[in-house]
Amino acid sequence: MRVTKGARLTAGAALLALALAACGNSASSGGGTASGDLPVRMELGEPQKLFYPGDTTESEGAEVLAAVFAPLVSYDENRQVVDEVAESIESKDNRVWTVSLKPGYTWHDGEKLTAQNYVDAWNYAANQDNAQSANGFFSRIDGWADLNPGEGRTVSTKKMKGLKVVDESTFRVTLSKPFSQFKTMLGYTAFYPLPKAAFGADGRITEEYAKKPIGQGYFQFDKPFNKGTDQSIDLTRYDKFPGTKPKFTKLQFKLYTSSETAFNDLAAGNLDIHDSLPPSAIARAKSEFGERYLDQADAGVAYIGFPMQYNKTYANVKVREAISMAIDRETIADKVFSGTRASADDFINPLLDGYRAGACAACVYDPAKANEQYTANNGPKTLELGYNSDGPHKEWIEAVANSLRANLGVEVKVKPFEKFGGILDELDAKTYGGMFRMGWAIDYPSAENYLTPIFSTIAIKTGANYAGWSNQEFDALLAKGDSARTQEEGLKFYQQADDILIREMPYIPVYFYRTNGAFSQNVKGVKIDLLNQIKWTEVEKTG
Repeated sequence: MRVTKGARLTAGAALLALALAACGNSASSGGGTASGDLPVRMELGEPQKLFYPGDTTESEGAEVLAAVFAPLVSYDENRQVVDEVAESIESKDNRVWTVSLKPGYTWHDGEKLTAQNYVDAWNYAANQDNAQSANGFFSRIDGWADLNPGEGRTVSTKKMKGLKVVDESTFRVTLSKPFSQFKTMLGYTAFYPLPKAAFGADGRITEEYAKKPIGQGYFQFDKPFNKGTDQSIDLTRYDKFPGTKPKFTKLQFKLYTSSETAFNDLAAGNLDIHDSLPPSAIARAKSEFGERYLDQADAGVAYIGFPMQYNKTYANVKVREAISMAIDRETIADKVFSGTRASADDFINPLLDGYRAGACAACVYDPAKANEQYTANNGPKTLELGYNSDGPHKEWIEAVANSLRANLGVEVKVKPFEKFGGILDELDAKTYGGMFRMGWAIDYPSAENYLTPIFSTIAIKTGANYAGWSNQEFDALLAKGDSARTQEEGLKFYQQADDILIREMPYIPVYFYRTNGAFSQNVKGVKIDLLNQIKWTEVEKTG
């Protein structure tokens, strides 16, 4: 999952659309290097955590790791799986999967990539003692339960019995039950491998490694990243990468706490790529950047969430429905976002199989019914709505607040958090009790990815279920979908699970994203993939 900060889960990113930042007034210098080789400079928000692949479930950290690691699979423009590091991923029964690696891949320290690197990484991420936020993605592997006996109980093993190294370039994965979409999942950040150098004598990933991770992808870190003080993350192309390499040498992620500041830097020529423009900049970007303005379909969903597990204010589903019906989605999509968003009417995005137009009746704007239902169910007189101000959210969150004030007759307090990581940390700690902005950017192209990582019971502790919502019928339908013989058969069960979300409304779907970005005259060929990440092999410098 990638809860996103801005237009990238809001896992998202990503519940899906985000951009975090370390400094809103980031230096507007060109970011040149000692050699005089100017980097390609991309806007980014500050990642929530250091770079542990198994603990990176938001868009900003995932963007960096995608430049440093190469995935087992990727996805083409038709949302089909493409083998990358994997030579093949095969199964006869959807339960036992054999993964074979292509030759030629090496770590940035020169060590050869092996099957053991995947087994080590997955076992580490799946162990509850290591508190990795992507733990739940491994729950389908046989033996995961042994690594997760529960709070207060001792883990008796460090290995899942469902992971076996066959030879140096092959490993076998046995799932506890068949799952037809297992191969589809493997392009996600959590499934990256780890080198021997990542682990200390105690078997844990060292902070030294997390500050300067050694990957096997396009770029390598120039220096350790000091979170909270550094204003950029600087990378250099790894020339021993065996696949298609980027056409430029240096990449710099410039960190911002303000999407508007980043756009001003882009307009001034001090930034090259901004892939999550603030609403206030969209019209200007269209007119000024011409062919360098990006507007494309996006698989993300923007939500308003409720901390239901620890704040009973929102316990009544009729109150949650009324809040949803009071939101004027069309005005937000057409006016706030200049027509670059679409009103959400399902928990599944239209780009994915499984979406059903008009599925969410409570997503239809009906202020009179909303007011009547809210009043009849003694809805609270005061509401609070939190959002991260380092992403392009202020305008639409204020629009939601105004809808609620006008249509429900309530006081709405809007609370900005300077960084996306700040609101996520408070939600993790259960210290923020207000409604909250959330977004989701898909990890892999499946309707299931809008359900399990965000709303399943297991995702309360090992995923992105910030609502703390739990429903046994929902979990059972997910299990049936997972065990279906084909993806088409599984989709029927996922849609039934989606129906429960629509009935219970633990989150409110507000709009479906589009990606709105722009790039400078210093680069060309900028393209964004299905996971809302830059396709670095397509980018070229013009000078």
